[in-house]
Amino acid sequence: MASLKPICGWLLDVYPSNPGEMTVWIISENGERIKLVDKFQPKIYVSAKISDLSKLTKRLGTSKSVAKWRYVEKYADFMENKRSKVLEITTTDCRRIPYFARKLLRFGGYQKFRLHNVDVPDAQAYFYDRDIFPLAFMGVIVQGDRLAYWLLDSVESVDYDLPPLRLLSLHLEIATDRPIPNFNDPIGSIILEENGEDIVIDNEDEEEKILMMVDVIREKDPDIIFTRGGDSFLFPYLAHRALVNGVLSRLVLGREHVPLRAKKKRGMTFFSYGRVYFKAPMRRLYGRIHVDKENTFIYSASGLDGLIEVSRTCRVPTHRAARASIGTIMSSLQLYQATKDGILIPWKKREPEVFKSAWELLVADRGGFIFEPKMGIHDWVTEVDFSSMYPTLMAKQNVSAETVLCKCCPNSTLRVPELGYNMCEKREGIVPRTLRMVLRKRATYKRLRNEVEDLKLRRIYNRRQNALKWILVTCFGYLGYKNARFGKVDAHIAVCAFAREVLLRTVRMAEERGFEIVHGIVDSLWLKKEGASAREYIELCQAVSKKIGVELNVEGRYRWVVFLPSRMHVGVPVLNRYFGVFESGKIKVRGIEAVRRDMPPFIKRAQMDMIRVLARAQNSDTFVKRIPQAIDVLRGYVEKLREKDVDVLDLIIAKRLSMHPDRYVHDVFQAVAAKQLVKEGIEVTGGQTVRYLITSAENKRPNSRVKVAELVNSDTRFDTEKYVDMLILAGVNILSPFGYTEERLKDETYYGEKQTMLNFALTTT
Repeated sequence: MASLKPICGWLLDVYPSNPGEMTVWIISENGERIKLVDKFQPKIYVSAKISDLSKLTKRLGTSKSVAKWRYVEKYADFMENKRSKVLEITTTDCRRIPYFARKLLRFGGYQKFRLHNVDVPDAQAYFYDRDIFPLAFMGVIVQGDRLAYWLLDSVESVDYDLPPLRLLSLHLEIATDRPIPNFNDPIGSIILEENGEDIVIDNEDEEEKILMMVDVIREKDPDIIFTRGGDSFLFPYLAHRALVNGVLSRLVLGREHVPLRAKKKRGMTFFSYGRVYFKAPMRRLYGRIHVDKENTFIYSASGLDGLIEVSRTCRVPTHRAARASIGTIMSSLQLYQATKDGILIPWKKREPEVFKSAWELLVADRGGFIFEPKMGIHDWVTEVDFSSMYPTLMAKQNVSAETVLCKCCPNSTLRVPELGYNMCEKREGIVPRTLRMVLRKRATYKRLRNEVEDLKLRRIYNRRQNALKWILVTCFGYLGYKNARFGKVDAHIAVCAFAREVLLRTVRMAEERGFEIVHGIVDSLWLKKEGASAREYIELCQAVSKKIGVELNVEGRYRWVVFLPSRMHVGVPVLNRYFGVFESGKIKVRGIEAVRRDMPPFIKRAQMDMIRVLARAQNSDTFVKRIPQAIDVLRGYVEKLREKDVDVLDLIIAKRLSMHPDRYVHDVFQAVAAKQLVKEGIEVTGGQTVRYLITSAENKRPNSRVKVAELVNSDTRFDTEKYVDMLILAGVNILSPFGYTEERLKDETYYGEKQTMLNFALTTT
């Protein structure tokens, strides 16, 4: 019987529960947290010859996975601009789909059938089907075993309201004398933090601590629980301690009566863009959102505001958006668009790269355009950047897998520069359709951020636009990703060709106006013109934006900027290694120790303090005069090392493992540190980051060369001279254009400038 009483509120969480059902949690307008259940039987599709489909239907009636089936017209091949007849199968339960799909492939001999919409995550499939999204404000009516929604919100909205979310942080202190705790160590205390206030649970009895924590969480009833290491250690540890104390069945942290699992799950190591990464397994709290601050990119980069923004915009559950890669989040937007357009989502991608001769490959696969930097220091250089160049070109030029080299428009007048690829004139691609909305939203957020006076709102708008920036950055690379559902290498190549043309046209326009190109890389240019006013740079940007159709903006004007050479080859410039100071006094650094994640904080701080001294210079002449003061700063840091006036934690180095520790052939520092962790009973694998202190770099015994950070204490000795060498190298890396080598800088650091000059004179005579 239908319920006529509507509920208005925000959608918090969705997940499969009983077979053929989805549980939905709503935060109502009056603050009540309401659990609803909706009947949901997702559909998958099979494309093949009609005769083969007909044989298949005769077997579907006996399958427990099939609720019903019918023939429908869909775009089975998104590369083709025509619908075809396919078999639509309504499944009984979303969790049976993987097993059922493999069974269908076996029945077809792995060749007859192509399956579609098979591996769309359950909650996302529900969002697409119901046309809703996380934290959407909407009305809900219960109609028997189904829910009827009407949206009072939009993914395109930039001024949406959010419910007053209840936030809680969970932290544990473990009672152990060992440097690295393990599952056998008892709980010392449990700290729950809400609105800046701590609730400390430190009873004598461990069982009471666990149950009191459960009671407090139930009483506080948070919507989001934050942890550090909740996925990788904290929750598995809690579950193990509850198991030891016989209360595992009562360890319920979600709103559903589902205890945490004591069984340890393994994480995933994967390779992306030339690097190995590790992702810890997700620990789910049903009815609440669990955010592990050590297992999230988007939250770390853009905070909770950015996380909610991408979750809403891309229709990804918030807990999944917190952990998923940006590419995975962004692809959800494409999957939704395809669903709405009647385009089936391929299970196994089968779109190869178009064959190219060696010459065609040489011409096509060239990436973005670059102008080598003119090494050394330059005065009054202005940096100009294209705003979201690649995604804008993809949207403007209609670049998508199905539009580049399409079969329907071989004689198209729209061509890719240099390559001559034809572009579709009859349809807009999936990728451009999804990008337009994201580009509009980000531009609006940036405008609002610059206009609004309220600091809190300005911070929110900035976090939201920053989160969307990562979506836009990823969409280009995802075009060429081998597993992208709607990607194709030829489309990726086409975008690069359009971008090269844009940069070359911009350079010609700049040179026609008398500007010198000091450096250029893909979507940024560094320009210089004697006596040019700020207005001339703005007018150039306006002219380029109008003629090319991609917005060009002034990033800033440098008082001076130094473009650095390669560390290995001093005479060779490097594209992205420079530092400089804007007119405003803001310092910008790229590619040096100060911004490298694997550098010790002590080394980074030393280099930045040197740059801050140099940043007081108004031009290149005063810059050179301030170099001795910068060396004095370096000398002070060297003295601190030699006098042991350093916190050893400031010397910790972080390195990502490229493989399992046992697979390393040489005893590199990170491998030795990782093996120390393994010896302490900690699981370590490729993609994880290990932190260590260099204790004796040249020691013949590998295990004595470094000590993993978890075993370091205030009494641990470090290799002073190794860290001094790192300091000297950090100094050389920013002063090498001015004639400073490691030998010279080491002499000046030891003896001072006058003594160095005397030593030099004695040597030459």
